[in-house]
Amino acid sequence: MLTIIPSGLVIQGLPLSITPATLVALFLTLCCLCAHITQTLGMAKGRNPVRTAVSLFALSLVASYAYGNYSYLESDEVNQADRTLVIVVALVGVTLLICDGVRTRERIDTLLRTVTVAVAIVCLIGALQFIAKIDLTRYLVLPGLKDSSVVIGQVDDRSGFSRVQSTTSSPIEFGVLCAMILPLPLHYAYRARTEGTTAWGWYLSSALIASGLLFSVSRSAVLGVGAAGIVLITSWSMRRRLTALLVAGGFLAVSKVAFPGLLSTFIGLFQNISSDSSVSYRTQRYPIAAQEISKDLWFGRGVGTWYFPKHFALDNQYIMTLIESGIIGFSVLVGLYLTGIVTALRTALLSHTQRDRDLAMTLMASASVPVVGSVTFDLLSFRTLEGLLFVVIGVIGAFCRIIRSEAAPSSPPAHTRRVELERAHG
Repeated sequence: MLTIIPSGLVIQGLPLSITPATLVALFLTLCCLCAHITQTLGMAKGRNPVRTAVSLFALSLVASYAYGNYSYLESDEVNQADRTLVIVVALVGVTLLICDGVRTRERIDTLLRTVTVAVAIVCLIGALQFIAKIDLTRYLVLPGLKDSSVVIGQVDDRSGFSRVQSTTSSPIEFGVLCAMILPLPLHYAYRARTEGTTAWGWYLSSALIASGLLFSVSRSAVLGVGAAGIVLITSWSMRRRLTALLVAGGFLAVSKVAFPGLLSTFIGLFQNISSDSSVSYRTQRYPIAAQEISKDLWFGRGVGTWYFPKHFALDNQYIMTLIESGIIGFSVLVGLYLTGIVTALRTALLSHTQRDRDLAMTLMASASVPVVGSVTFDLLSFRTLEGLLFVVIGVIGAFCRIIRSEAAPSSPPAHTRRVELERAHG
């Protein structure tokens, strides 16, 4: 629902603009709360770095929400703050449900494979928009949904090439989404080949998602896939690095023949970055943003209250967080990103098998993309990418819990320890 249903569609009849995915996420949050107050439904207990980081993230936004409503806010900004808080609660609930409820490697694989296939379908829709000018999103408007302010299926232009967005809200979101998910089909393709199982489906998914990077014609997508590539290359063997370079070279060669001028457009995005109007458009507004930050330094003006078109677009999530949530919210957001990366790295170091290490480093690569993407656009304003980011972070927490439980020395059950203590004390 998060990926296939166009992100511009919201549920009719509700006072807030809520997508079907958010409504389902709220239900899953309720399930998570109910499951946690029992001892028999398989929810994990005990500390977890991801759980701590996500909880602090939620608390910081609640504090910003309270501070913003304590001071004066216009009615439209109050509505935006309410909507943002509902979305945050839904995302945090899903993250905790994954972190504490997904208890086996098989269930992690099922979840990640589902995400991969869903994003591959999104990229197929984008490919049809780019190549055949066929927009399937117009047929994905389900009964009971209405169009929000987001233009569904919008196609922009850059250097004569269409910038498609598929079911997402913008070409930038589409490109960064592809960069974040691309490590997953690469991991499962390599694993299928080493295990002797069918891998063509994962190769196809990799090709579709990689093509989505090109069809977005986005500088942010290139930076994101570069960040993920650095993580992956450092963890791969020399043979696997050479294979990846050959495959990437072949993919680029085919793209150059199939879409003349497209690769040159990407090169031009970086060669002419100093004179690029989109870059100067961002930097010219930084002094105004600094003034807004100074007005409410610690808690910000209120979560969700800085929105386009009422306020100018910042295209930088870190600056936007400083305006909306202050230094506290900014620190917690950076901490959330770093927790995902560090936890994945620690999981890789604790793993005893190459299969587990590869998956941990793959998750680390995916979690690295939003760190870079948040510099180039307001990442948390785009629901598809934001939702999958929290899914990836939740999976990192779940996988870390599995590996840590296997690495920790086994201890007897609680009732056995109680009997031993009673005997020791007579």
